Amino acid sequence: MKRLLPILLGAALGLAAATSALAIERGGAMTFARYDDSTVIDPVYADRNPDLWMVTGLYETLLRNGPDGSIVPGLAEGYDVAADGLSIKLKLRDGLKFSDGSALTGADVVFSLDRARNPELGPWAGLLGAVDKVSADGNQVTLALKNPDPTIVSILATFNTGIMPQAAFEKAAGANDQEKARAFFEAGPVTSGPFTMKSRVQGSSMTFARNPNYWRPGTDGQPLPYLDQVDFVIIPDDATRILKLQAGEVDAAEFIPFARVGELSADPALKMELFPSTRIVYAPINTRETREDGSKNPLADVKVRQALNYATDKNVLIKLVTFDTGKPMTSLMSAATQLHYGPEPLYPYNPDKAKQLLDEAGLGGGFEVKFTTLAGSADDATLFTALQQMWSPLGVNLKVEQVDNPTRGEKNRSGDFDIHTYGWANDVNDPAQVTGWLGYYKQRQAVGTGWNNQEFNTLFEASNIEVDPAKRKDEYKQMQEVYAEGAPLLFLFETPFAVAVSKSIEGYVQTPLGANDFSEAWRAK
Repeated sequence: MKRLLPILLGAALGLAAATSALAIERGGAMTFARYDDSTVIDPVYADRNPDLWMVTGLYETLLRNGPDGSIVPGLAEGYDVAADGLSIKLKLRDGLKFSDGSALTGADVVFSLDRARNPELGPWAGLLGAVDKVSADGNQVTLALKNPDPTIVSILATFNTGIMPQAAFEKAAGANDQEKARAFFEAGPVTSGPFTMKSRVQGSSMTFARNPNYWRPGTDGQPLPYLDQVDFVIIPDDATRILKLQAGEVDAAEFIPFARVGELSADPALKMELFPSTRIVYAPINTRETREDGSKNPLADVKVRQALNYATDKNVLIKLVTFDTGKPMTSLMSAATQLHYGPEPLYPYNPDKAKQLLDEAGLGGGFEVKFTTLAGSADDATLFTALQQMWSPLGVNLKVEQVDNPTRGEKNRSGDFDIHTYGWANDVNDPAQVTGWLGYYKQRQAVGTGWNNQEFNTLFEASNIEVDPAKRKDEYKQMQEVYAEGAPLLFLFETPFAVAVSKSIEGYVQTPLGANDFSEAWRAK
């Protein structure tokens, strides 16, 4: 299988140039209000969203995710997967440099990918688990694989494979890789991405400065980024972030509460952005035959799980929780995920169908269900109250159990629950991550639900070594149909990423995976 990508990039740049090159202005800064600070922006050790979503601002990958989710060239001009799927070759661009002016070489790629796949280091090593060896000959990089891996191309566009400078990293103080990573970050790291670290006050502020050696051109033909710097301020309180935005003290604020979206949309000085995301909000259902206390579990019957889905008016929940910014789930994965299949919302509201299914399951007389929610969460409280009212006419007595987040996670892992609230956003631009997490039994028993479907499991295993894109697409279609029929979740809704931005700022994007992308942001003067 051979895929050469420069044509795609050229076409994309050409289109962009035709639409906006004359309007863009260079220079200046923007101030971005964040809800939390980053701890360490290292491709290998980043494991919290405030870290993960900033990595690609500092470290470029061999391939990149295009605006439509497709894979486009990054530091590599293109890639070539062998016909047997057991190797992939990539050619680095000529003249690549790190932010300090040193050459970015094949040796740096080998160092970075070997570090990323070392299971003794960060939590993401498994993403490169199929890689047997990484080697470089000049600008030619080769990954030899233990087995075909259809996710490998997406992984080479994922944050954990960001390319770091071997020499500068190894000079950093520290007795081991983790200590060196922290020292390297604290000293102002040498980077390969669009920005470098100019300054940082932990817990308070951080400044990214333009990397003068970044390779990617803007629509004016000059190297990105357009801005000279991005200033980050940490403001955990939602109301304060919004106040400072409205006062003009910051240029953008993230995680706008959905309750405030309407108000900010009407502000003539602001743009209320609702970026497409891979975030889904759902409620796992315990499908085991017995509950943790040994009693019979009514939710083990698929008809009961389907009935509860039909008895849930998702449109009402979307209005109550997301203030009409969300949309119903159409699959186990978000519509923004590659290979998503979902022609229509799952289980549209149908209380008559719900009653019929409960009668068929022998539970027409009603039963009790425990709903585990996150203590202090207004959204969870709203969900519980609404479901209690929606399910009561069917004789379903919904009881609430409020717990803290670690307890909810433990209950999910152990199966000590009936139904509980949860959410998900993809870290990788491939459906294998969310599909394995929610549906593959061998991965923590379908993570909490205990749902075990052999047809689904077999399809998932086959899809993980399927190198024919058409066959893999069909396998994912079948998996999503099987999963929807099995209903191990209460399918709720998808939500966007809500960011409010001053109208003087253009080009800022939060990608469907959550990454904050300032590489093409600019300030109108």
